[in-house]
Amino acid sequence: MFIKTINVVAAAIYNDRDQILCFQRGPGRSLAGLWEFPGGKIEPGESQEEALIREIKEELKAELIISQYIGEAAYDYDFGRVEMKLYSATITDNQYQLTEHLQAKWVDRSQLMSLDWAPVDIPLAQELMTKKNL
Repeated sequence: MFIKTINVVAAAIYNDRDQILCFQRGPGRSLAGLWEFPGGKIEPGESQEEALIREIKEELKAELIISQYIGEAAYDYDFGRVEMKLYSATITDNQYQLTEHLQAKWVDRSQLMSLDWAPVDIPLAQELMTKKNL
């Protein structure tokens, strides 16, 4: 059986208090109510970094500054296999607007697993809890 692969990039947006900005998926979308790192699909001809900067501009109306590559995870959903690459990043002045998400909140890294994450985000949230520096 052929499974469609969806390549996505996401940002672990952090602040100087060692917190990560986490987002809850809005109603009417797949995986509604679950938490995720913001980001989206890589368009043809885009680098991972270009796609991430564009997606954050679209989703959060924010300017992203990418710090480093964190890692990747994959999950087989009923609609296809999502392969996600995660980068640590900051946003200018910590200013953003929610356009697709129900809510956002800053979460201490040690508390990341207290959220109900979308399946592909879980291993990366776990990795962020143990990472020394972003």
